Amino acid sequence: MFILLSVAIAPALALLSYFYLRKEIAKEPSKLLLHSFIYGAILTFPILFIQHVIQEEELFSSLFIHQALVTSALEEFFKWLILVIVIYKHVEFDDPYDGILYGASVALGFATVENILFLLNFGMEEAFIRALLPVSSHALFGIVMGYYLGRAKFAASRKAKNEIMYAFLASFVLHTIYNSILIIKGLDLLLIVPFMLFLWLFGLSKAKKAHILSRHKRMEQHQFYMREEI
Repeated sequence: MFILLSVAIAPALALLSYFYLRKEIAKEPSKLLLHSFIYGAILTFPILFIQHVIQEEELFSSLFIHQALVTSALEEFFKWLILVIVIYKHVEFDDPYDGILYGASVALGFATVENILFLLNFGMEEAFIRALLPVSSHALFGIVMGYYLGRAKFAASRKAKNEIMYAFLASFVLHTIYNSILIIKGLDLLLIVPFMLFLWLFGLSKAKKAHILSRHKRMEQHQFYMREEI
């Protein structure tokens, strides 16, 4: 059991550590990151329950609609809701790159519990492929979501509302494409590799842009304090 839990948790911790250590300025308090991770982990259970009820009731006959609405939209909406309600207005969310960290943390909390439940049911034979696909994809969806929330946090009021909506829509669209590829029999492995490469490049580009926004914000703050002292 200990080995299984370690294998299930390790990919998420590795990914979160990577993006945490990439932060170029002040490091985030680990307590709030831990709380974000826990929120994401707790989300797993109501989401799985709702998905189970919808599946049992057979509300959607189309596999694509089921994947888009029941899986992608539901999971990304709940993660987005937690970030907007609990994290977005927190005092420790004080620069754009924080959105990357908190988005990834919530997403990886969800992915970790999902991974544990999967490996408990099906064994560790697919642990490696799950680390490469579901766990890392959830992290990257969270990074994209967090990027737009980081932009929204420090934008004008009207623009901020649009960025908050982009945060959900961008992660939802990417998640839907990911799930759609996996249900294409015969072409899933052929298509998922280039999509994951794109997703990594896209996520890393958003992290880089968030760094640039954070540097600009720090420079503006520094200039403001200098003027105040004069």
